[in-house]
Amino acid sequence: MNALSLFPFFAAGLVGSVHCAGMCGGIVGAFSMAAPRRAFPVAIAVAAAPAMALDGAARVLAYNTGRIGSYMAAGALAGGLLGGGARQLAGAVPLQFAAYWLANLMLVALGLYLMNAWHGLARLESAGRLLWSRLQPLTRRLLPVDRPGKALALGALWGWLPCGMVYSMLMSAMLSGSAAGGAAVMLAFGLGTLPALVTMGMFGNLLQAWTRRRGVRLAAGLLVLSFGLLGLARASGGIDIGWLGALCLTPPGTAQ
Repeated sequence: MNALSLFPFFAAGLVGSVHCAGMCGGIVGAFSMAAPRRAFPVAIAVAAAPAMALDGAARVLAYNTGRIGSYMAAGALAGGLLGGGARQLAGAVPLQFAAYWLANLMLVALGLYLMNAWHGLARLESAGRLLWSRLQPLTRRLLPVDRPGKALALGALWGWLPCGMVYSMLMSAMLSGSAAGGAAVMLAFGLGTLPALVTMGMFGNLLQAWTRRRGVRLAAGLLVLSFGLLGLARASGGIDIGWLGALCLTPPGTAQ
């Protein structure tokens, strides 16, 4: 699995972060306000401003490191245990073709979800609620998030929040067939979400209003939808478009 083949997952995270802004933007934005506030003379407050900004940035980055780390752990499990096991099954090629179709259909569903055209993907989130019900109480012990260590731990827990977009990426991680490949898929996806969530953490609600615009969500959904449709066309052997084949999910043996 090369860097170019990971581009669809990075792009899905990048444009899909309009959804992340709604789910995680609030807690990430609160990190910049988490440090205890005290009354200081104006001169001292101005002098301390750079240090306070640096501390807020450290907490935001720590949170996202923990979050992406959990994505990678889930991807390794999906690719190593599920994908690796499926690959060992006799006559696995038909199963792999079916899985590739399903993965691309998940991308189509994600595109429609981002466009607010169909919410069927949200139903998958109920599958993760049992695990989240066990983890959520632990998050309260980490509040207030006044140190990077707490932010790292909270991000690691928050990475398991039920999310249809993450689940659609885990399907692709499973198809990698290895723990390393699954972790790489989720790393690419997580890095794609990073710009929006870091900006959200540093500048509060300024970005959140932008991500709620209909035009932004429509453009993001159309891009993810195009990846899924391209993958479905390639998997069916309907088109051969050279190097663009690296930008979609295709089963083994498909023309390159």
